[in-house]
Amino acid sequence: MTNTDGNTDGVTKVAELMSEAGLCMFTTVGRDGHLISRPMALQEAEFDGDLWFFAAHDSRKVGDIAANPAVNVSFQSGSGWVSLSGTAAVVENTAKAEELWNSRAAAWFEKNPDSREVALIHVAAEGAEYWSTPGSKVSTLLAYAKAKITDQRPDLGDNGVVELELPHSTTR
Repeated sequence: MTNTDGNTDGVTKVAELMSEAGLCMFTTVGRDGHLISRPMALQEAEFDGDLWFFAAHDSRKVGDIAANPAVNVSFQSGSGWVSLSGTAAVVENTAKAEELWNSRAAAWFEKNPDSREVALIHVAAEGAEYWSTPGSKVSTLLAYAKAKITDQRPDLGDNGVVELELPHSTTR
C-alpha cells in the first residue's frame, strides 16, 4: 500500500486516524441510486486493508450491498479525517464473527454472532484519502488568523491519497 507520491507513511496515517475514530459513516448506494450514510462501529481496529462490521441481516444496508457492493466509509477523529472507498460483501464466516464479537456488538444485537439475524459485513478497501490537522481546534483557528494577517494559505496539516493494494483477508 502506498499513497500516490510513493510515501508508505500515508497508510500508517490512515490506520492511525481510523483507530482513533472507532465510529464511522458507512455509505452505500441505495436501490434507487441515491447515496445513503449511517453511523456504524468498526469491529477490527488493526487496519490490514479489510474492515469488518456487524449489521442486522434484514437491514437496508445489507440489501444495498447485495445490489451494489461499492461503499464509502468515512472517519473523523480529533486530529483528522479519512474517506475510504471499497467493495463490501455480506460474509458467512462464523469463526470470524465470533472472533470479532464484543460488548459493543452485543449491546446492539439480542442474538449472538452465529445467529442468522446478524450479518457480518466485510469491506475490501481500494483507496483512501486523509486529512490530518497539526494540533487542536485552537491551533487550527490560530492558523486561520495567521493566514488572514499574512495573506497566505493556512497550514492545516497533511493531505494524502493512498492506493490500497494489500492482499485482503482470507477469512471471508
